Amino acid sequence: MTADAFNVRRALRLPPLARGLRVGLFGGTFDPPHQAHRAACLIAMRRLGLDQVCWLVTPGNPLKDTRGLAPLAERLAKAHALAAHPRIHVSGIEATIGARYTFDTLKYLRAHYPGVHFIWIMGADNLRSFHRWQNWRRIAGLVPIAVVDRLGPSLYATSATAAQALARFRVPESAARSLARRAPPAWVYLHGLKSSLSSTALRIARSNPQRVKPISRHQNAIKSC
Repeated sequence: MTADAFNVRRALRLPPLARGLRVGLFGGTFDPPHQAHRAACLIAMRRLGLDQVCWLVTPGNPLKDTRGLAPLAERLAKAHALAAHPRIHVSGIEATIGARYTFDTLKYLRAHYPGVHFIWIMGADNLRSFHRWQNWRRIAGLVPIAVVDRLGPSLYATSATAAQALARFRVPESAARSLARRAPPAWVYLHGLKSSLSSTALRIARSNPQRVKPISRHQNAIKSC
């Protein structure tokens, strides 16, 4: 799907969200989006009992070099095409509200969607660097967090600075469906997805085709997760 064929104006908003809904928020640059993004959200949707998941395609990540980042409209269109699910919505609302940091986005959503039970979804690799995020402790105090397993990062993510600081607020995986209605800080670690796919690696492969490695059987398998 091209950016021209995608309704960018509509994507710069969130869909109507009624009180009581359980909504997962999954943020990133999505440059490019890939099947592990979709698989992680499907796992979170099922394990957490979510009604919807919103992919928040950010204008740029303050912790990453955004030189060469694909235009927002292009990333929104590609994410929409990949998501291909009636309960996964793709949004560029951060560009609309001028939010640069996740804390500002969450503060806005909490204020404008009262009664909606938001959960922040992140990969285990992000948990490792979560303590570097702007106002990370206040993020944890705004919404519950679900961390989805990744191949490799799962070995050290739970020993990371933020995970250790928030250890007493960790919810057993067996109680994951209760997370949306728990008062933050509260977080759960969801096992099951073991994917080495990353947008960074795919960008490198895109710019250096000769370095592309064959897709493993595991990466093919997550397409049906």
